[in-house]
Amino acid sequence: MNELQEKWDRLYSLDEPGNQAPVPLLAENAFLLPSEGHALDLACGLGANAIFLAEHGLKVVALDISAVAIEKLQTYAGRRRLAIEAHRTAISSASLPSSAFDVIAVGRFLDRGLKDAIMNALKPGGLLFYQTFTRLKIGDEGPKNPAYLLDRSELLTLFLPLRPVFYRENAAIGDLGQGLRNEAQFIGQKPEQEIKS
Repeated sequence: MNELQEKWDRLYSLDEPGNQAPVPLLAENAFLLPSEGHALDLACGLGANAIFLAEHGLKVVALDISAVAIEKLQTYAGRRRLAIEAHRTAISSASLPSSAFDVIAVGRFLDRGLKDAIMNALKPGGLLFYQTFTRLKIGDEGPKNPAYLLDRSELLTLFLPLRPVFYRENAAIGDLGQGLRNEAQFIGQKPEQEIKS
């Protein structure tokens, strides 16, 4: 077992699935979800996004490095008869099948090296819901290492081949006591036909 898995196993041993909310981006834009299809919750943790997607009629694959989180999510999904297949894996490009998902949700996880594999894993017309922390944080929430924090407008450029459906990055504008701070939100749609240059 490596250090990263041990870290997340320790954290996820302290909580249970069903106690967390999905990322606001997904919850607030559920009306964009297809009524059926296949979804991926990438770096799922205890599966808040996976549970939300399954409750909205999608068949979900949930991937995470934590064996503790995956075991708890499998048990939770089994008891509630939710269509969730949870798998423990070190997430890499090889763990993402091509053109397999109508929806991919990524919440508070950033590995820039996966961007092409994530887009490739979407079916034509599929939607990517991505929400994670930015470097322009106004609080201490989230990682400290800048490698795991987004630059200004980075999600727009990182997933440039996708058609932007929604983007928000409030940063330090206006009343800092209101609104989503510390994170950027992006929904992008894969073109129905590949764009040829």
